[in-house]
Amino acid sequence: MASTFSSALMLLLLSILMSMELLASAGNFYRDAEITWGEGRGKIQEGGRGLSLTLDKLSGSGFQSKNEFLFGRFDMQLKLVPGNSAGTVTTFFLSSQGAGHDEIDFEFLGNVSGQPYTVHTNVYTQGKGNKEQQFHLWFDPTAAFHTYSIVWNPHRIVFLVDNSPIRVFNNHESIGIPFPKSQAMRVYCSLWNADEWATQGGRVKTDWTLAPFTAYYRNINIDGCAVSSGTSSCKSTGSANNAKPWQTHELDGKGRNRLRWVQSRHMVYNYCADSKRFPQGFSAECKSSRF
Repeated sequence: MASTFSSALMLLLLSILMSMELLASAGNFYRDAEITWGEGRGKIQEGGRGLSLTLDKLSGSGFQSKNEFLFGRFDMQLKLVPGNSAGTVTTFFLSSQGAGHDEIDFEFLGNVSGQPYTVHTNVYTQGKGNKEQQFHLWFDPTAAFHTYSIVWNPHRIVFLVDNSPIRVFNNHESIGIPFPKSQAMRVYCSLWNADEWATQGGRVKTDWTLAPFTAYYRNINIDGCAVSSGTSSCKSTGSANNAKPWQTHELDGKGRNRLRWVQSRHMVYNYCADSKRFPQGFSAECKSSRF
């Protein structure tokens, strides 16, 4: 019992220290981002530490990073729309542009009060997605800020919630599965109305009497390879001499155990198990890796 308590305490302290490290290195929205749409519905706050996005019946709002990146670690703290937020979608994702774009998605689906909150993840490569996994969050994401992270390197993409991995998408180019590694992407965040599909398949509609809806972002933190005029700020990505943790990031034993726990208890949709949607058979990477 004492050993179990000691291990739990060490994990808690480690989580606190990692959160403190993220806060200490957090960026500034004035410096790192720009509000790109919403006609005043997006507002930078707290001297650049925070940012709010608002949705009303006329429009939502959104912002993007000022720089493009080819690989990195991207952390964002979010507090979602409280109460009955059915039909709203709050996003944090990476994307390039154009029909053949790459994209790595966190999308948070609003709901009727009291129902579980769903986070939707997806990976697009060369304009093709269909790699969705969804999870029910194991906490109330409207009550406080939580940290959502994307680690993207040439080997894998890792989705994390409060530093706990919930999904890994590995590079399976060796078996013919495209992987996003050649197009620089910006960070994008938005709050918009998607009640045609987002809540119970579109059966529950947005209650506009509750508008405006507001989601809050805080402590943007980007540690990545910025790309300008085709040149990367990382001269030798992943070399032994200057590698950063995200450049070689992979799960250790504890990380794999945590991932199994999340996926066994909180995953509510997996494209690799949807035989009705993919009657012709699952994508090859579904057979190559549990994660």
